[in-house]
Amino acid sequence: MLRVLTSIVYVPREDRVTVAINAGRADSWSCWLTRRLALAVLQRGTEYLVSTSDLAQRAPAEFRCEAVAFEREAAIVKTAPAMSSTPPALLKASTDTAELAERLTISREGDAFRLELRGQGEHGAAGSVNRAELQRILQMLYTAVVQANWLPAPVTGQGSPAVPAESKTARH
Repeated sequence: MLRVLTSIVYVPREDRVTVAINAGRADSWSCWLTRRLALAVLQRGTEYLVSTSDLAQRAPAEFRCEAVAFEREAAIVKTAPAMSSTPPALLKASTDTAELAERLTISREGDAFRLELRGQGEHGAAGSVNRAELQRILQMLYTAVVQANWLPAPVTGQGSPAVPAESKTARH
């Protein structure tokens, strides 16, 4: 069964980001992303999108940042109609049952991307998303990370989120 990402929210009490999938449904699942994992996912996910972007590869080197920013903004506009607010009660229920995320994997499946999120237990979620949806998910995570003050807010007109380089893997 396809699981739908419902919310990515920073929870100050836990100082972690919670990811809610199928919130309010019988097959719901949620997990916590630590600062280290969230930053690694942002860095590597962004690098992966850039390295697999036809637009970025076709753009002259001096305009690649602008091409990547254009592609990201177009993805945000394209996915905007699918966005909605998750009721606070559903978010609380998701937070109460969340397990610690151990691994998030992004791989290519033709024109789509496969996302697989695994917790420390036997549970997890996986599904295929298109490029625009992956851009939206990374933007949602970036927003939660900025809210947590794990990164400075972007300067207006900045080409891409400033994610510090880390040599650690995206695993716990």
